[in-house]
Amino acid sequence: MPAATDPDIAALVARAAAVAPERRSGTLRDLDHIVILMQENRGFDHYYGALPGARGRADPHRAPTPDGDVFVQAHAGQRLAPYPLAPALPPGQPLGHLTPHTWDDAQRAWNDGRMDQWLAAKGRLGMGYYRPEELPLQTALARAFTLCEAYHCSMHAGTNPNRLFLWTGTNDPHGQAGGPALVNTHDRPGPAHEGYAWTTYPERLQAAGVDWAIYQDMADNYHDNPLAGFRQYRAELAGGAARAPLRERALSTRTLAALAEDAANGRLPQVAWIIAPAADSEHPEVSSPAQGAAFSARVLDILTRDPALWRRCALLLTYDENDCFFDHMPPPAPPGAAGGGSTADTAGEYHQARGGPSAGTPDDPRALHGRAYGLGPRVPMLVVSPFSRGGWLDARVYDHTSVIRLLESRFGVAEPNISPWRRAVCGDLSHAFDFTGAQDQAGAPGPRSRPSPYACHVEAWAADGRQRVRMANPGHATLVLHVYDCLRLAQGPRRYTIEPGRQWEDSWPDAGADLACDLWILGPDGFHRHIRRHGAAAPLAAAWRDQPPALLLENRGAQALQARIESAYGEAPALLRLAPGEQAAWPYEPSASRGWYDLTASAAGQSLRLAGRMRAAGPGRPDPRLG
Repeated sequence: MPAATDPDIAALVARAAAVAPERRSGTLRDLDHIVILMQENRGFDHYYGALPGARGRADPHRAPTPDGDVFVQAHAGQRLAPYPLAPALPPGQPLGHLTPHTWDDAQRAWNDGRMDQWLAAKGRLGMGYYRPEELPLQTALARAFTLCEAYHCSMHAGTNPNRLFLWTGTNDPHGQAGGPALVNTHDRPGPAHEGYAWTTYPERLQAAGVDWAIYQDMADNYHDNPLAGFRQYRAELAGGAARAPLRERALSTRTLAALAEDAANGRLPQVAWIIAPAADSEHPEVSSPAQGAAFSARVLDILTRDPALWRRCALLLTYDENDCFFDHMPPPAPPGAAGGGSTADTAGEYHQARGGPSAGTPDDPRALHGRAYGLGPRVPMLVVSPFSRGGWLDARVYDHTSVIRLLESRFGVAEPNISPWRRAVCGDLSHAFDFTGAQDQAGAPGPRSRPSPYACHVEAWAADGRQRVRMANPGHATLVLHVYDCLRLAQGPRRYTIEPGRQWEDSWPDAGADLACDLWILGPDGFHRHIRRHGAAAPLAAAWRDQPPALLLENRGAQALQARIESAYGEAPALLRLAPGEQAAWPYEPSASRGWYDLTASAAGQSLRLAGRMRAAGPGRPDPRLG
């Protein structure tokens, strides 16, 4: 539990949120200090699935599974939905033992996007979640600053591989410098002739003259500093040179007392990473949400004591991986065994190297050769800064390399280790901030959502006994779409990575039964399409138009048809008659739904559901069904 000297949470968060940012240029350059605190092993739904406004347990568009949808997991005759964890494991109590969270079980739970093996791979505990009132600091920060609701760990794996992405942008997938890292190998100091050997991002900052340091207790950092596994760092640690910057900045003890002293005396580095001791790490085996929150609160207290410092600062609070804890969102990933496609280069995103520290061991099972490394499940990311205050939700897709991307954008130091696919799919976290002040007065108090960079146009038609779909990206950010064939769920989803201005077309064979086609499409920021068809004909076509808001319908058949239009937000159904070849726009007023739409048009044995967020230049509000 928090110590007597820990700051009061409500007062601390209010103090942090009261400081106005110092806007000098109206750009990212107004951030002088970026502090990164990566804690251990918590998932997004586990912490924020019950938070009103967040895309968690109330998500209306869920991945389909043979047992219904992703929120019902089944194994050995048992069916289990997410359940409140606190009665069995209070938020101030460590679990006391390890749970499954390695490359093998993480991949099995994901099941190449099927999302149906969590109970079998992770166990019952993993389905537990905490309520907002049980996590006072984590909830208060989300309500006062910006919570990234599509931030993912970098790969389906445990601590060290994911931390390698945070500090280096890669796990060395081609095995060229000691990798690929799959499990917690080389996670502590060792011989300089062993370990990883690729260049890390702190080294690049060092070469560019950017001040950086890691704050930690070398006697108790829970082996959470992956730089200890690199040969160049180990060499400096073992050597006796008077000047050894990697040893001094990365492998020396600098506690929170040192952080407080540096912050008070104008010595806070431009980039600072913080690693907690085991008991404060939030790792469920040895720590708890309350213990981790107390540590995070001490960090925030130090950074906010001087408003002149804080108004130029950002604290990024995230988690390395999800441990055993369930998250319902299918992670964006390159195409898998079921097929799909990508307009972005996917080199380095598949486990194809046959060397490395885990090769030939049970940690590298043959069944997972060729699997995509990630992205992994969602984990919390809180962007805490005067430039991010206001109670925002950010649905832009991120992973741990996004932190490096933010540092790249701020300090101009490039990281070539980041793969082309990740650069295309994951943002640089700048979207979570408001540097110009344009969003300061947007909307009423309560959850608000950052402007969406996503847009998608899906066109569907039937031809030659197949359902054809064309997916186009007219937006500003790369899309990853999951397409589930609900008549063949065992095959897994096809995944499509589509860059701005690009498109992809694919087809699915009709089923032999009366229901010929049933495709379920999921994309970022609540995007959803559901295409169902009985029989061979598909005369009805539908599309969404943002401005002015309307459902666009077309009768491509030779007979007149009557389309029934239903809204998931409770408006009365409507009927629209279409002559052969006729096109019509059915106006829709989305003010009651806060700029979201979820409409189903049905006619002639077809059902076309279109749901998502209206594209708008400014910020908005979460889908009201999310609370």
